[in-house]
Amino acid sequence: MKRVFVILSAVLLTSFCFALEQTDSLIHITRIYKQVDSVQLNVHIFYDSATVDKKAKPAIAFFHGGGWAFGNPSEFFGACRRYASMGFVTFSFQYRLSIDEKGNTPHPFITPIECVKDARSAMRWVRSHAKEFNVDPQKIIAGGQSVGGHLVLSTAMIEKFNESTDDLSVSPVPNAMLLYSGTVNTMEAWCDMLMGKQREHIWSISPAHNVKKGLPPGVAFHGTDDDIVPLWTVIFFQRDMMNMGNHLELHKYPGRKHYLGDIDEKYVKQYARLFDEQVMLDTDDFLKRFGFLKDK
Repeated sequence: MKRVFVILSAVLLTSFCFALEQTDSLIHITRIYKQVDSVQLNVHIFYDSATVDKKAKPAIAFFHGGGWAFGNPSEFFGACRRYASMGFVTFSFQYRLSIDEKGNTPHPFITPIECVKDARSAMRWVRSHAKEFNVDPQKIIAGGQSVGGHLVLSTAMIEKFNESTDDLSVSPVPNAMLLYSGTVNTMEAWCDMLMGKQREHIWSISPAHNVKKGLPPGVAFHGTDDDIVPLWTVIFFQRDMMNMGNHLELHKYPGRKHYLGDIDEKYVKQYARLFDEQVMLDTDDFLKRFGFLKDK
């Protein structure tokens, strides 16, 4: 009886630490990666049980969009499952949003700066837990849609803002960047409004205004008719990145708007409107060329 109690206690303790879900050979677990005051932030982790013991796996950490105030990590679950089935360990991160309990924006104490801090904490968490998940710490990719793309760039470019509890000896810089309709310039009205009393720092979190040498390779996927993040902002950003010697590819999709998967209902169900299979295949091509994905 005592042994049963010990086993049951262990099971309950494990359930308290993370939730476990298995669909076919794919495993989905949820962990707490950060706590700020009373706020606990979760990360959803996906991997294939068939490759769980394989060493030095690549990883992708995803950050959802939603204007720093909306959105949900579940938006990237389709992409997480896709790449987990291809041998990656994938992560979809929650971060603080500038919306209060009544649904009002901005939140008085949460600005895009806090989102940046959380993204940098998230990448440090992945790298510091690389051994646990058999991940190669030099093959950690960051991907994001819309302002999630801004957060991806912030992990590599915005060194000014870090959580006071972070271990700064662990680098938050990804080894490659995937930008889906990504926000590259924060000098616009919505971000300015969300910044509140921190608005003087809006330049400090804008990737377009903090381009430097030595950044990881990146690829941007953008619709020519994007009505939320204008294509020209990404074109100028790519120019400045390349002038500094960085590698940033730009894939343009004629006629598509902010949500690249809106062209077909099946992609809306599979990828939460973020992209279609062609965008995923173009992502695969980038990952293969930079050594993150083997060409079968």
